[in-house]
Amino acid sequence: MKYMFASDVHGSAYYCQKMLESFGQEGAERLVLLGDLLYHGPRNDLPRDYAPKQVIDMLNAHKHEIISVRGNCDAEVDQMVLEFPIMADYGVLIVEGRTFYLSHGHIHQEGNLPPLQKGDVFVYGHTHVLRAENKDGQVYLNPGSVSIPKEGNIPSYGILENGKFTIKGFDGTIIKELEI
Repeated sequence: MKYMFASDVHGSAYYCQKMLESFGQEGAERLVLLGDLLYHGPRNDLPRDYAPKQVIDMLNAHKHEIISVRGNCDAEVDQMVLEFPIMADYGVLIVEGRTFYLSHGHIHQEGNLPPLQKGDVFVYGHTHVLRAENKDGQVYLNPGSVSIPKEGNIPSYGILENGKFTIKGFDGTIIKELEI
């Protein structure tokens, strides 16, 4: 199965559309959203084409393909308008016998990890900084931010297929790859 990972849409209709176009072009079967879907938060500038109501409609059109966890900017009122679950603080995927722990990254992060075993994969967003790294027997993956990238990164997403995690820009540029 092919998975697309994305985080930190922050209500940008422009970048949500780019994300969904990439999802279709990639042919991924599931879109894993790592939180912060509709609201931009008090520490971020408004993203390009900030239009949460449009983002709601775009995401709801893919409700059967989305797996999501809650970000620090997501609230119960967001769940009232989204037609797929977003309020879980974490999720777990088992892919090809490996455990993938999904988190936004504001509760669980490298300094406060969930109980991972050697070989487990920790996937998170929140920092808006992409990452694909093996460290101390575990794998850390962050697809970066869809709409408000930081530290010189471009808007990005991740693809997991056949044991490889690839971080890409919306123009198809491969930014980083990691065999898991």
